[in-house]
Amino acid sequence: MSGGVNRPKSPYVSNTIRSGEKEESFWDKFSTLGRKRETKAVQKVEEEGKNAIDYPGAPYQFDIPPEDYALRDHEQRAVIDPQSLNEPEVRKLQQVLIDWINDELAEQRIIVKSIDEDMYDGQVLHKLWEKLTGKKLDVPEVTQSEEGQRQKLNIVLNAVNHTLGFHMKIPKWSVESVHSKNIVAIYHLLVALVRHFRAPVRLPENVFVTVVIAQKNSGVLNAQKFQEQITSEYDDVGMRCEKDAFDTLFDCAPEKLTVVKKSLITFVNKHLSKLNFEINELSTDFRDGVYLCLLMGLLGGFFVPLQEFHLTPQDADQMINNVAFSFNLMQDVGLPRPKARPEDIVNMDLKSTLRVLYSLFTTFRNYA
Repeated sequence: MSGGVNRPKSPYVSNTIRSGEKEESFWDKFSTLGRKRETKAVQKVEEEGKNAIDYPGAPYQFDIPPEDYALRDHEQRAVIDPQSLNEPEVRKLQQVLIDWINDELAEQRIIVKSIDEDMYDGQVLHKLWEKLTGKKLDVPEVTQSEEGQRQKLNIVLNAVNHTLGFHMKIPKWSVESVHSKNIVAIYHLLVALVRHFRAPVRLPENVFVTVVIAQKNSGVLNAQKFQEQITSEYDDVGMRCEKDAFDTLFDCAPEKLTVVKKSLITFVNKHLSKLNFEINELSTDFRDGVYLCLLMGLLGGFFVPLQEFHLTPQDADQMINNVAFSFNLMQDVGLPRPKARPEDIVNMDLKSTLRVLYSLFTTFRNYA
């Protein structure tokens, strides 16, 4: 090879390139790296690799490799069926999530191209959490070692799980699954963030991926497939298919929003004043759920036991519990359960707060 720097090659490959021969491609060299395989197996891997690059949208034509099932006796492992990742709805979900992340982080000039490759080390997730919450997390900006990555990812996921309310229940992701680039776990994580923060994106409905559960018992390998659901109906993920009056108000008549807010504040203070309380800002004053609980007692004509909710909530969990309790009280007096989630009120989503209070206003506005 003339006019360039000689690259080190595997001892299995001759350093001499005869005239008329082409220099080896990456996929030619692939056969000399890693595990020793028979010629047929190597050729198959080379062909699959070329197809993956040349035709990235084409479905996989091979089964899950046997090494993914290298289990000890009684060990169980979940392996994603690669073909399901190329289903149109799965690919659409992936693109929606990538576009959303890139939109959120555009000011920081962070560009995500691959969900698993760009999210596994916690770096992008760290920046995304800070952008969504407006908070800062005390972790190193960049970590090179695998152990450093895991430590950072652990801190970031703890912060994310706290924000999402995963304290008593176990999320569908972990440090191990995210760091090992488990795409299904990362999908679950990102969809949860989209839901929690009411991201302005439309997720495809009812997206499933195929997961293979392999288990070895007494030396015999058994494998079963099942469908893992990533998204469900729009109402369930917080996406409303049809606009209501408040969507129209925000979009088309923002000048009337002040009038509506003033009417609701007057209504609320008319009743809270009986306890010598007064609110001034709808989104912030109701976020901890205390006034909602007290208001429901006043409107429903019953005493709300103080031990049933947190009078001075100390964290987001207690605020969410308060709002959820007030929703239960609404159902107790015959109102439908609000479509908003307790997290929306705690996150000071004004539109959600307005919907809840307007429901109370229309029911109890003539109540003295």
